[in-house]
Amino acid sequence: MKKLCPNLDREDGLETVLEVPIPEEIFTHKSGTMKAWQNVKFWMKPNAESKAASMTAVFGGRNTEIQLLLGVVGAPLIPSPIISDNQLITRSIKDQHIEVSMAKYIVKQYVAAVGGERALNSVDSMYAMGQVKMATSEFSAGEGGGVNSNNKKMVKVKNVEMKGEMGGFVVWQKRPELWCLELVVSGYKISAGSDGKVAWRQTPWHHSHASRGPPRPLRRFLQGLDPRSTANLFSNSVCIGEKTVNKEDCFILKLEAESSTLQARSNSNVEIVRHTVWGYFSQRTGLLVQLEDSHLLKLKSSETDSIYWETNMESLIQDYRTVDGIQIAHTGKTKVSLFRFGEGPETRTRTRMEEVWQVEEVDFNIKGLSIDCFLPPSDLKREQEEAGQCGGGVAANAKLPYKIRSASFRISASKVAAVNLDDSCTSESDEDL
Repeated sequence: MKKLCPNLDREDGLETVLEVPIPEEIFTHKSGTMKAWQNVKFWMKPNAESKAASMTAVFGGRNTEIQLLLGVVGAPLIPSPIISDNQLITRSIKDQHIEVSMAKYIVKQYVAAVGGERALNSVDSMYAMGQVKMATSEFSAGEGGGVNSNNKKMVKVKNVEMKGEMGGFVVWQKRPELWCLELVVSGYKISAGSDGKVAWRQTPWHHSHASRGPPRPLRRFLQGLDPRSTANLFSNSVCIGEKTVNKEDCFILKLEAESSTLQARSNSNVEIVRHTVWGYFSQRTGLLVQLEDSHLLKLKSSETDSIYWETNMESLIQDYRTVDGIQIAHTGKTKVSLFRFGEGPETRTRTRMEEVWQVEEVDFNIKGLSIDCFLPPSDLKREQEEAGQCGGGVAANAKLPYKIRSASFRISASKVAAVNLDDSCTSESDEDL
């Protein structure tokens, strides 16, 4: 990962310190015909559209596809808040139902496998830096006049080459409720964080906005970066069986989001029907091998009709290495599936995305990392005040990227993207473009 960017105007000029390190590959070009500084300049100017017409034609351009990837895969949150309790993982497993007792025992084994309670409780803060590669792998949609129509057709596009968009990320954390993420992919930057009172997000195509309900931790931390939060989360789970994942026999722990949390994240137009997370813990090593979660949203499209969005994420967690006595995962792969239904078979859509990540640096107990480092953006208060104006019907896709709203490809905006609809005011529209 590169932390310094060369002066793009003068070769003898001073280098610039990057806010978010970027992969080394950005400074090289396979063909050898493009200089390093030209490649970086091209990467930082995503307005140069790709000539590939497969996936970009669906979303109206490469820029819009990147925005979709960042909106869905960039900074998802886990279903429930995590209470910072150092004693939670040491509670007795007696006098519990067998499924609950087994889950607590498995979590105890996980704590021992990642380094032990003493090592985990000694961590007050952490920092991690790495690189990501994202791509939309498939889009399929039903088109036509209805179930009994003879004009029905199926649109299906696959990204065969899977080249993807490259970028880098930096995360900071001070206890589970205080965290911050900066992610840059192909010149687009997304920021997200939590000050313990509110979780927020900031993107180039939308002002800062807060997530509804209690602040929840970033999902990336549970992908092998924060074992203590993982243990605290699954301490309230149940064991539902066994499964082989990546040639590892695993126990499956399941956790359902509480109804009070789901209600706090819902409003008059959006209902979070369910949000479930599964953890697959190796029977051999005790480590977390795979993390899955699924949530279902119900959106009002009219007085009588509703649209459903189901989002499924599956993360394979690999390459555990010891950092200051704690096992931290350094590589992994996430597969995402977005499924839209509710208005008939001809309007169903499915979008599949993938992300591969690699952690380059990890450090604990960062000096000088105060609560001031996790303050939300200054425009968040103004955005929250405007959020009250989002009632009375579904907003007219104000949050969706412009090219999704104006794409010449005749698929309605609501069929293309569900860009974290439970984050703030709903951005869904069924207007055919």
